[in-house]
Amino acid sequence: MSNENFRAAMSRLAAGVVLVTAHEPPLTEDGPRGEDVGMTATAFMSVSLDPPLVLVSLREGSRMDDLLAEQPLWAVSVLAEGQRQVAGRFAMKGRISDRLLFADLPWSRGEVSGAPLLDNALATLECRTESRTEAGDHTLVVARVLSASVPSAAAGPLTYFKGGYRHLSA
Repeated sequence: MSNENFRAAMSRLAAGVVLVTAHEPPLTEDGPRGEDVGMTATAFMSVSLDPPLVLVSLREGSRMDDLLAEQPLWAVSVLAEGQRQVAGRFAMKGRISDRLLFADLPWSRGEVSGAPLLDNALATLECRTESRTEAGDHTLVVARVLSASVPSAAAGPLTYFKGGYRHLSA
């Protein structure tokens, strides 16, 4: 089977879109404040209700994969249909610094994780990594959900289907 055939088949699976965020601590205690990091993901799912667990798949060796290997606390903002630009900016390869990507977004710092949580997200979760498993060219990160909120339930979800961001039809 070719990579192209596999990719084409999997593009037919609609997925929700989330922004995974974490706060990278400073390199030294007396150094400048750490940096906020974000990454768009479509491979995110609920794993268990008791205990509350979620899973995210990260490209091996990506900045977020490297950061979550060191930083166990992170967060997820479930994106609404009007947040397509947010998804696009945090999915760009070779992008500008994450600090600039967060600059004009309304967000607050999670009380538990210290990670950015988008104000207009459909839901937000703060998580602590429980396990990491290598799976091909990705790392599967399973995390316990430490807090969850639903700041904006009125909008529909942003989805990803056939290689593009989509709105759900009623």
